[in-house]
Amino acid sequence: MKRDRAFLLVLAAVFGLLAVLLVRPFLQYVLAAVLLGYVLWPVHERLAPRVGERVSALVLLIATTVVVLVPVGLVLAVAAEQAVDLAMAVDRGDVGIDAVERFVERYTGFAVDLGGIDLAALLQRSGGGSSAIVGSVLGVFGGVSTAFVGLTVIAFVLYYLLVDGETFLRWLRAITPLPDDVQSELFEEMDQVMWAVLVGNVLVGLVQGVLTGIGLFVAGVPSVVFWTVVTTLLSLLPLIGASVIWFPASVYLFVVGQSAAAAFLFVYGSVVVSLSDNYLRPMISAHEAELNPAILVVGIFGGVYALGFMGLFFGPIVLGILGAVLDVFAREYADTS
Repeated sequence: MKRDRAFLLVLAAVFGLLAVLLVRPFLQYVLAAVLLGYVLWPVHERLAPRVGERVSALVLLIATTVVVLVPVGLVLAVAAEQAVDLAMAVDRGDVGIDAVERFVERYTGFAVDLGGIDLAALLQRSGGGSSAIVGSVLGVFGGVSTAFVGLTVIAFVLYYLLVDGETFLRWLRAITPLPDDVQSELFEEMDQVMWAVLVGNVLVGLVQGVLTGIGLFVAGVPSVVFWTVVTTLLSLLPLIGASVIWFPASVYLFVVGQSAAAAFLFVYGSVVVSLSDNYLRPMISAHEAELNPAILVVGIFGGVYALGFMGLFFGPIVLGILGAVLDVFAREYADTS
């Protein structure tokens, strides 16, 4: 009996390793499908009883492609193009470099030569000029051909996560060697952590990015889509937020002589963007698990390093779930005697 069990464990380990090797090239897409499936699951639960599991999954898959995947891809493509244009404009000195240099020297006493920074050369060293920037953005999920295969992976994984999600959860519960009450407590904690990261952090970052982008557009700041994407990513970090974009932008507008636009952007950022964070984040997180800012920061940076782009979301989730597991263990099994 022990030999049979050992053989099965070795067999499971071997094929588990092979499965990891098979999934690894498309890990970004699988994680994206898991994330989308988790977000769409409450909608699927309400829609499936009316139209059926498969029709509901297909409708949500099409809607997600049209509303999320295609727009996000277009936004990233435009942001990459604007990043290239911005780098070239700075390299040519077309964005008020002289005015910025004079302003810095006047108020700090240090002479700077921003025009002497050869961005084209820096881009060339990093991998081939503007094409390298575009390629790196496309490389978030792989090359063009790989991206096509990856999008197919997302579609199939997302569809069957929605269709067979309940079956998978029942199987997971059946093979988990824990009492039902402990499993329920653990899954509830994990659900709160995931929802806190995806809604309490990502949604706030997205709202701040869009609001900042609107302000930058009205103020006439160039490359709005690029700065909106950058603001959204930076807003995921606690204690940083969108102010690291709109405040320097307002200073830049003032330095180059656009005082009215600078004043508008400063007031807009201080009132609309900042207050959106002050009100939206507590309102969302009040009903969900609260994550320590250190967990978010380490999770985001460590997640990107270990998992790539999707690590922005799954890094904090992994650390948060670890904390949830330890909390459940401490409550249920720790010896307090």
